[in-house]
Amino acid sequence: MTAATPALRSRLASNQDKGITRQLVTFVLAGEEYALDIKKVQEIILNNTPTFIPQSPAFIRGLINLRGNVIPVVDLRTLFGMPTVEATADTRIIVVESRGVIVGLTVDAVNEVLRIGEKQLSPAPPTVANLGRRYLAGLVQLDKRLVILLNGDELLATDDLQRLDQDAN
Repeated sequence: MTAATPALRSRLASNQDKGITRQLVTFVLAGEEYALDIKKVQEIILNNTPTFIPQSPAFIRGLINLRGNVIPVVDLRTLFGMPTVEATADTRIIVVESRGVIVGLTVDAVNEVLRIGEKQLSPAPPTVANLGRRYLAGLVQLDKRLVILLNGDELLATDDLQRLDQDAN
C-alpha cells in the first residue's frame, strides 16, 4: 500500500474539517436534480441504443454490451412515471452496481460530483410517504438548490431487474 501524498492528506483533512462525509453524482431528469452515492456508480457513459428485449417491462430500454458485459438499461423517466423524451447530446447512462447487479440508468444529463456533509442531508418529509418513497434516500439542502438523493439499492431491487440481469449473463 502506498502512502498518501502530502496534497492528498491535506485534501482529506480539509474535507474532514468541513464535515464532508459523502460524495454524490448529480444528474437531471425532467428538469429536477437527483443524486446517487458515488460508491454505487461504476462509470458514466455516452448514451447508446440498447438492444430491445421483447415482453420486458416498459422501464427497461434493453441491453447493452459494455466491454464484454451485457447489462440491462433502465429508463429512469419511465420508472418514475415521467414523460419520455428523445435522447439529446447530454443524455447519459450511469452504470451502477448494487447487491451484485449491474444496471445502466438513462438520465437527461449528468451535472457534477458533489461533496456534502451530513448536516446538508435530511430525511424525506413524511408527506411523501407513498409518493416514490421507496426510491428516496433523502434530500440534500444546498444554498439555492434541493437535490433528491436516490436509494441505489432500491432502484435495483425490482424482480424484473434481477431476472433480466440473470438472463443477460
